[in-house]
Amino acid sequence: MAPKSRETFGSRMGMLLAMAGSAIGLGNIWRFPYTLGQNGGAAFLLLYVLMLVLICLPVMISEYLLGRRGGSNPFRTFDILAPGTKWRWIGFMAVLSSACILSFYCVVGGWSVKYLADACSGVLMSFDGDYSDLFGSFISNPWKPLFYTLVFLGITGLIIALGVRKGIERMSKLMIKVLFLIIVLVVIRSLTLPGAMEGVRYMFVPDFSKVTADTCIAAMGQAFFSLSIGCGCILTYASYVDKKENIAASSAWIAFFDTTFAIVAGLAIIPAVYAIALMNGVNPNVSAGPGLVFITLPGVFKAMPLGGVAALLFFLALLLAAITSAISLMEVVVAFIIEELRRSRVHAVVTCFLLCGGVGVFCSLSFGPLEGFKLFGLSVFDFFDYITSNIMLPAGGLLLAVFAGWRLKRANYLDELTNSGNLNIPRWLSLTIYYLLKLVAPLAISLIFINCILS
Repeated sequence: MAPKSRETFGSRMGMLLAMAGSAIGLGNIWRFPYTLGQNGGAAFLLLYVLMLVLICLPVMISEYLLGRRGGSNPFRTFDILAPGTKWRWIGFMAVLSSACILSFYCVVGGWSVKYLADACSGVLMSFDGDYSDLFGSFISNPWKPLFYTLVFLGITGLIIALGVRKGIERMSKLMIKVLFLIIVLVVIRSLTLPGAMEGVRYMFVPDFSKVTADTCIAAMGQAFFSLSIGCGCILTYASYVDKKENIAASSAWIAFFDTTFAIVAGLAIIPAVYAIALMNGVNPNVSAGPGLVFITLPGVFKAMPLGGVAALLFFLALLLAAITSAISLMEVVVAFIIEELRRSRVHAVVTCFLLCGGVGVFCSLSFGPLEGFKLFGLSVFDFFDYITSNIMLPAGGLLLAVFAGWRLKRANYLDELTNSGNLNIPRWLSLTIYYLLKLVAPLAISLIFINCILS
């Protein structure tokens, strides 16, 4: 059984901002703009929103529902809901997914710490060479990236060690508010640059000739990654939520916050890239991959008036976004260690730091001394990014959908969704959510998943 004494969120707003913080992270500021750029802009954005509404939102609602009903970490939740079965291993896979994501995520988080430090000191704007050389020399260094990776992971661990209310909830409420204010300021500066509207058109005027099966895979992978679905973050946070909370409404708000922030982050980056490219008479490079934020943007900031201020604000926003998601990933692992291995929260945090930091070392070194070492043709960093975004998260989402739609009785599903009938949710809406989860989501995830494996 789940522990009798267990922390909970102190307020609805705190819960919403913590869950929104789980979704709003590097997936929005670092990953979304370059994924959008690599997959054709507006057409990808439309597919992303479609995947989110029809597939990811019903799965997210179900993960929220299962987490609150089980009231424990992902592994134990499935043991409570389906005792004596092998369904518990879905929960273990979720814990493993969070650990794997955190292991490479903390490397990028470390980069954001380094670039914020350079923006504050003036080093970033005073650099007089090619920013790809600056980034390359940093990530290929065997020691500097490791230091910043562990600093980032240490900050995350300190917040988690304070607990759900004093750590996760309090810091999420502060960081999300500051983050939104900062990114809006950067957007205003970006959109006021001459030629920025070309970037806006790229984001919102679709070219469907660029849509391929890979575009659909990328859109679904980004939606799962951004919303933290399938890795136990929503499930774990939901276990700290009051039984009176409206699951469907909360999930919709979180998805709305996340999507809005992803678009806002895109508006902070892509129009600026277009504007500076047009000023210099070159083609805008919005498909620069993971280096877009760390290679292309510093040059953009340097070329614009008040670029030093914009750079400082942007990399502060990037760091805050990285931390809000990292704490949700670490909490999944920490909750598992606390409840299954019977360790204190501090002990669990230290264990998670050592495990994920150890793997993170190899992810970081894959850009330097271990650059030639490959796993299935991928660097260690790219391997963890690929298997989590394209395999583990969709697979976790698929198994969650199958469990909630086929293993959990419909009466129990609807009972939890409506808080035992105390919430006035129209029956047609409840059934629509249920059948999207039961029929549409598994089929769509399976088809895209199979295509991903065969491609």
